[in-house]
Amino acid sequence: MLSVSNLSVQFGKRVLFDEVNVSFLPGNCYGIIGANGAGKSTFLKIISGKQEANSGSVHLEQGKRLSILEQNHNAYDENDVLDTVLQGNKTLYDVKTEMDTLYTKDDFSDTDGERVGVLQVAYEEMDGWNSESEAAALLSNLGISEKLHNSLMFELDGKQKVRVLLAQALFGNPDVLIMDEPTNDLDYETIAWLEQFLANYENTVIVVSHDRHFLDAVCTHISDIDYGKINHYSGNYTFWYESSQLATRQRAQQNKKAEEKKKELQEFISRFSANVAKSKQATSRKKMIEKLDIEEIRPSSRRYPAIIFEQERKAGDQILNVENLSAKLEGEILFKNIHLNLSKGDKVIVFSKDSRATSIFYDILMGKIQADSGKFDWGITTSQAYLPVDHENYFEESVSLVEWLRKYSKTEEEREELFLRGFLGKMLFSGEEALKNSNVLSGGEKVRCMLSKIMMERANVLLLNEPTNHLDLESITAFNNSLKNFKGTLLCSTSDHAFSQTLGNRIVELTPNGAIDRHSTFDDYMTDPKIKELRLKMR
Repeated sequence: MLSVSNLSVQFGKRVLFDEVNVSFLPGNCYGIIGANGAGKSTFLKIISGKQEANSGSVHLEQGKRLSILEQNHNAYDENDVLDTVLQGNKTLYDVKTEMDTLYTKDDFSDTDGERVGVLQVAYEEMDGWNSESEAAALLSNLGISEKLHNSLMFELDGKQKVRVLLAQALFGNPDVLIMDEPTNDLDYETIAWLEQFLANYENTVIVVSHDRHFLDAVCTHISDIDYGKINHYSGNYTFWYESSQLATRQRAQQNKKAEEKKKELQEFISRFSANVAKSKQATSRKKMIEKLDIEEIRPSSRRYPAIIFEQERKAGDQILNVENLSAKLEGEILFKNIHLNLSKGDKVIVFSKDSRATSIFYDILMGKIQADSGKFDWGITTSQAYLPVDHENYFEESVSLVEWLRKYSKTEEEREELFLRGFLGKMLFSGEEALKNSNVLSGGEKVRCMLSKIMMERANVLLLNEPTNHLDLESITAFNNSLKNFKGTLLCSTSDHAFSQTLGNRIVELTPNGAIDRHSTFDDYMTDPKIKELRLKMR
């Protein structure tokens, strides 16, 4: 349906794509992955016609319609919400607009009447008479209430705009749907709805996302950008990651016989296929797992940071006691009457419908601001390390990364340049990268620096507020694996579903009417009918 032939893209001496030939077929969802700077967003712009390649061509089958999730959130500020969604199908919208214009003419002629007749036939063939109700249903499913459907877009906040633009992209059942980071600014319930929608979508979907749970839920193929090429691999992200890691290990095992390697790969595929078949999210899309081929499994050139959290000392049994904690912001109650007692080894997912609540909760616990009421006490054997959602103030000074990290050293050995360079090298700041100025780093580089700082602190309690923001999939995966192995106590607020599900053994939801506190996995918490009912009451 959509094909790319001999595509090449070069910026100066840097070759991004070299003679890429790839096709995207109906019924499949392709997750585009690649290291930062590999060209994921560039590729989406090229296939959607927003950017030209140096050479090569993109071909969309005649008569097929392509839809793109708009990244400019202010592009439709002068339109009303429902009208913005309808513009997702340009052909239908143009027909409707022309009909409306003709109907409002003061000097409506016979010629106009004939034209309206032609337009009505075309409109009916596109199911236009049901278009507004379809658009309204999409908006409602994405959390935009009916009372906002006739509002102007500029009246909506940023998160609401994202939902409207997502409805616009989905509207009218496009033949090819292109989405760049569609889960940004969506809550768990909306993401779950989108996952279900896309998992059963019969047309072609091409998506870039750092959300591993989302990629696992919707993708039939992973399209890996590596070495200037794009290769399709059957399966979701987890299968691609685990199979590429297995292939890398096998390549390092020079003495292992080919037959043994093949058997190991076949057993891996069999085990993975069985796990997917048992998954609660198994859909018709995921039946493609049965077609997995060991010949597709290849090592990846990816580099993963070495993230290891160690404790300087183990904490005692008493970690944190919170009594009657409450906080307001500009007169609005964010949370109140929070009672919490943490035990050693708790890995707590802290979340709220209002992200300001979690940020202020952490700032109170770290002594940065005062609560409106209540108190808290850390255990005398605890030490805390904190990753705030906003950490720009840590990077205001113009110093090299070596000097930046030296500020957090505790011993003479750690202050040595050789030690610091080695430490930064493990976090992918090798060679001259370690001498970059700290105030010119990208968002992802700043987070990797903050993780280096936290590792140096060797605390036994970690507080992490949206820790995966700005990180690439490689860093997120390494980070996740490290936290699984962390023996201390964790409080984490994250929009990364895989983080929440794989790390949390306790869920604490902050609400304006108290806290819901359950020892549970995240998925069990979110799907428990009794908890759902309680959450509605508490909000």
